[in-house]
Amino acid sequence: MKVIPISVQRSGHFEHRRGIPRDESRGFIQPHALDELWFHTGTACNLACPFCLEGSKPGDDRLQRLRFDDAKPFINEALDLGVKQFSFTGGEPFINKDIVRILEYALQYRPCLVLTNATEPLSRRLKQLESLRDLPHALNFRVSLDYADAVRHDAGRGEGMFVRALEGLRRLHEMGFHVSVANQLLPDIEPDLVSARFAEVFRAAGLPENLPRIEFPEFHPPGARVITPQITERCMTDFQTEETRRSFMCAFSKMVAKSGGRMRVYACTLVDDDPDYIVGETLRDAMQTSVSLKHHRCYSCFKYGASCSEMKRST
Repeated sequence: MKVIPISVQRSGHFEHRRGIPRDESRGFIQPHALDELWFHTGTACNLACPFCLEGSKPGDDRLQRLRFDDAKPFINEALDLGVKQFSFTGGEPFINKDIVRILEYALQYRPCLVLTNATEPLSRRLKQLESLRDLPHALNFRVSLDYADAVRHDAGRGEGMFVRALEGLRRLHEMGFHVSVANQLLPDIEPDLVSARFAEVFRAAGLPENLPRIEFPEFHPPGARVITPQITERCMTDFQTEETRRSFMCAFSKMVAKSGGRMRVYACTLVDDDPDYIVGETLRDAMQTSVSLKHHRCYSCFKYGASCSEMKRST
């Protein structure tokens, strides 16, 4: 495999072949199914974490708040295309005033997953969530708990946020919702040690010690200049198989988000900072578009198998 480091720039479109040897083409993914549809509820958040891959903060509107009337047509179109799950990310979804109404509609048809920091915006909505337990499909939550260490977690999210996130996680669990945790990948620490530390934290909070965890590498803020090796077509055939290519999120999922007052379909949840990854205004159009693996976050998927999804893949 030939890999040439280049700098990912923040400006407009990229040349298809930049940094790729002349006798090779850039690697790509061809979508094969719409198993999961993600909705971006907007980049507004109650926190302002410096490492946030969305650059979210209070009042932020880089991606605008999703409204019920924005989401409903895409839910319906996705159902026609055989979607298996709806998932919601932000920002902080529970800042969005329409989130419960959107979930109420979506849960009539498919299971839903919501990513949350489980602090004040969620705690204010817990009473409203009770009725959602009676709908035909399950509502699941993934709570951000960056480290099994309050000091380190709070250094990025603010004093007291570790305790508040654990409290939100515990309350969701007690309400009967399926819960999981998102944490930062620590490549220099043995995975068994990381698991043991989280198990201690969960036990102390009155939670099952074996809660599912999804680990993420550093994705960097929007528009970051990041040097990564380039992914060529040969990389995707020599070091990936048909099965692993189909496990890339852009192969089986899409995300819809609102910007400039318009709803657009993005290749996946991780690349809304590059207009090249807007792949259509309808899901049907988006599913016909191959995805070039040129964004620095694509390399995280290639190297680590990073995925925001908790679904089993279509085969």
